[in-house]
Amino acid sequence: MRLSKDIVIGSIVFLFCVSLFPAIKVVATYPYIADLVEKVGMEKVSVKSLSRGSWDPHTIVPKPSLIAKIRTADLLVINGAQLELGWLPALLNQANNSGVMPGKKGFLDLSNYVKLIQTPTNVSRAGGDIHPAGNPHFCLNPDFIPELARAIADKLGQLDPANNSFYRENSRSLDKAWKTQLAGWEARIAVLRGKKVIEYHRNMDYFLERFGMEVCETVEPLPGIPPTSRHISHLIEKVKHGDIILILHDVYHSKKTSAFLSQKTGIPMIVLPHDVGAVEEATDIFSLHEEIISRLCK
Repeated sequence: MRLSKDIVIGSIVFLFCVSLFPAIKVVATYPYIADLVEKVGMEKVSVKSLSRGSWDPHTIVPKPSLIAKIRTADLLVINGAQLELGWLPALLNQANNSGVMPGKKGFLDLSNYVKLIQTPTNVSRAGGDIHPAGNPHFCLNPDFIPELARAIADKLGQLDPANNSFYRENSRSLDKAWKTQLAGWEARIAVLRGKKVIEYHRNMDYFLERFGMEVCETVEPLPGIPPTSRHISHLIEKVKHGDIILILHDVYHSKKTSAFLSQKTGIPMIVLPHDVGAVEEATDIFSLHEEIISRLCK
């Protein structure tokens, strides 16, 4: 009886302490961000994602349930580079949470911590759906992941100074584990260095550039513009007279054209995940990159 009473008292004290130090409520725009926040913040954060990995990251539907998540958040972490431009501003306006607005303490834009590629010199509708800030799919460059984790750790430390060292140590642990994995990935994918590929949409460019692969063409004639029969004919001729080895496709666009191109040319089409949860195997940021490597190296 005495032991049971001590256990009950101990549980009450624990719950009381937890209530005194509630978890930081974090909202992330994409699953990979939510995963990084959870790895850095662990039990000291409560994380919700505004999207799923299988969705098109450019066109998230601004549902009322997403507004509710932002309204109660202590911190909003976004990808940035205008990837959320088409859907997040409307949610922020309706959520009426001044603490997580751009420029406030409870706001973090991860694109500020990486070097963006493909920044256009001229922006117009004639070029398709161009991102004025540059290609926003930077989470697929594995070199950037430790930097993003450090940025998250710094922000959590600002909001919760008492646990600043905790967040920093978790970030360092992630960095160490990540570098170990990266060494193995580099060894496996080395055989593809210098190889040429076709993409449907330019969401793998950071990854391909990092590992020395070249994008020759895209199935989209311009970003966000569906392929035409004329463009498909051009691609078929390009493949016939080149040394392209793969057609890379994402999970959210129709595969019909890429599959047709593969059939006509004999070049394999591979579906690659772009975010955590985009495919069943990509359960976190580590397995996301592992799955990309595995699918490319089959």
